[in-house]
Amino acid sequence: MYYLYHIPGKKIGVTRNLNNRVTLMQGYKENEYEVLEQSDDIEYISDREIELQKSYGYKVDMKLYKNLKFNKMKINATEQTSTFPCPKNKLKGQLMDNIGLKWETSHGNFTITSDNIPWIVANAKTSMFNDNRCYIYNKALYEAYFNIKHTPSSTSERFDLIRDWAATRGLYDEGDSHTQYVKLQEEAGELAKALLQDDKPEIVDAIGDMVVVLTNLAHLQGYDIEYCIDEAYKVIATRTGKMINGTFVKDK
Repeated sequence: MYYLYHIPGKKIGVTRNLNNRVTLMQGYKENEYEVLEQSDDIEYISDREIELQKSYGYKVDMKLYKNLKFNKMKINATEQTSTFPCPKNKLKGQLMDNIGLKWETSHGNFTITSDNIPWIVANAKTSMFNDNRCYIYNKALYEAYFNIKHTPSSTSERFDLIRDWAATRGLYDEGDSHTQYVKLQEEAGELAKALLQDDKPEIVDAIGDMVVVLTNLAHLQGYDIEYCIDEAYKVIATRTGKMINGTFVKDK
């Protein structure tokens, strides 16, 4: 199904996935846009998009939606680079429509994911031979996302790596504290499930994920997670109390 959506005052567009294209990619919630029409006829929806763009006075796309071939993207990989069949200003949309697509390079098989799309877009360069193509360097993508880093030598370095990971993926530029809090609750639910099932690997995974989320949440609020931990420890360091029913109850 193709959806013809309208972001009031901004644009009219077409997508097959409203959540990916409008919410995740462009940042508009469901109550901030409307679906004008929907159809499984790509010919009709392509012509209708242009018609409505003109009617509403928005910028009119140079190509019909049906000619963009979002879901038939062929990535040309050489030893050094991977080239995408679209101009840089259309790259993010095409990548969002091709999440899960894999391609082979000299550095191994790469996959388009919601995590690495911001990096690809930020590091893509317009081809010097064709303005309608752009490319990235394979080794750079490999180092950013697929190379297993060395084991951190200290707790502080571990947190630095988490922050570097998040920054590289655009989490600090495009994310927010509220989203991270929701993510934290999701991970807490995963931990609860793992505890009930006594699933040790999942317990480890869930706790680790919660630490990552808390690190990013602290950063988005302007703090290092190390500072938050130190401040908490200062409060509990001299605290006295006793264990009651498996819980430490502080003295009043």
